[in-house]
Amino acid sequence: MATITFVGAGSVVFTRQLVADLLGFGDLDLELSLHDVDAERLAVAEGTARRLVEQLGAPARVRASLDRRAALEGAQFVVNMIQVGGIDATITDLELPARFGLRQTIGDTTGVGGVFRGLRTFPVLTAILDDMRAVCPDAVLLNYTNPMAMNVWWASLAAPDIRTYGLCHSVYWTAHDLAALVGLDVEQTRYRAYGVNHQAWLTQWTHEGEDLYPRLRERIAADPELERRVRVEIFRRIGYYPTETSEHSSEYLSWFLHDDAQVERFRIEPLQYIGISRDNVAEYERTRELLAAGEPLPLEEGATEYAPQVIHSVLTGTPREIHVNVPNAAPGGGLLIDNLPAGAAVEVPATVDADGVHPVPMGPLPEQCAALNRTYLSVAALAVEAARTGDPRLVRRAVLVDPNASSSLTPAQVWELCDELVAAHGDLLPEPLRAALPAGSL
Repeated sequence: MATITFVGAGSVVFTRQLVADLLGFGDLDLELSLHDVDAERLAVAEGTARRLVEQLGAPARVRASLDRRAALEGAQFVVNMIQVGGIDATITDLELPARFGLRQTIGDTTGVGGVFRGLRTFPVLTAILDDMRAVCPDAVLLNYTNPMAMNVWWASLAAPDIRTYGLCHSVYWTAHDLAALVGLDVEQTRYRAYGVNHQAWLTQWTHEGEDLYPRLRERIAADPELERRVRVEIFRRIGYYPTETSEHSSEYLSWFLHDDAQVERFRIEPLQYIGISRDNVAEYERTRELLAAGEPLPLEEGATEYAPQVIHSVLTGTPREIHVNVPNAAPGGGLLIDNLPAGAAVEVPATVDADGVHPVPMGPLPEQCAALNRTYLSVAALAVEAARTGDPRLVRRAVLVDPNASSSLTPAQVWELCDELVAAHGDLLPEPLRAALPAGSL
């Protein structure tokens, strides 16, 4: 029996889909161990897992604990999906910068929102890794928590002995949606992307050996409304399609959110994630009601999330190819992506089998793609270094080099905004980074 521990299992909607995907394979002997710091949410997560076992007729065991180390005991795989500070911290990351005139849409990956989410997450991630080292040192950590690139980079420094893989569905859903746009099913296509999480680039996309990019260009040219999407504009200017939604992609560049006309032209919805977060809370409440009423839980069909696929491949030897986030270092030497920084967390294809996860060295990115990725990774590098050294100046510098922030705010405003965010997040941040710095400080 393999033990899978879910840390942050109170993210009930996500837990439900991951557990359903795992149970849906039908050939796994599993123990599902759930942990959360919120007792009520943990109870709903446990009820969800038990209901799914019953609903799907799967012979899995379920246990739950508020004690993280107890929940990790004996795990072969640890799925991390924590959100440090919850919805309140998320709303702060979006609304407080907006008062300064800095627009964000999702705010969890890079830029000011990503930096502060990362700084809140690093101490908890370190504690999880320490607990794994104590009670399940051979387990694999499958991380879903954003900011993905920062968290995977941090984990590689905090616990290089723990195998950590960052998993995100953005590449799959990009390939899925683009296939539908050109009249194909995703299973009819062959695709590969690489770069940085939420800013990887679809460099291979074919159907029976045919490059599908010409079809996509024809489809875009025939529909003026498609030209009013951020990703299509990026594709037009850079030459490769990015693997994150238009809303999310808009906040990684200096091209869009600082300008009212661009926001309107590309139909961008600032602060979108506040609504998404509240919808998630409503879905959690709905799940709790369904459990109390003894009703079945709604399910999405098909195992599309990567964590269940990784677990199934390792346990059964079934070969698969997915995309993973790992430090930029190829097995046996060299880099996975030649023109991105060594050690930085990059997203690349990987094969998975009974021997584990095997990232594929991809060589260099097209230089224009790498140039944008390097700017993104500069924000991540400064945030990671701020946490590593305890230097609060590096927090401000991380935000200052972000393209969206620097296109909207002056350096003095960046300093003042960071001071206010530090005060707002308080003891969720590492103690050395809680200092306020005058705008002109050296």
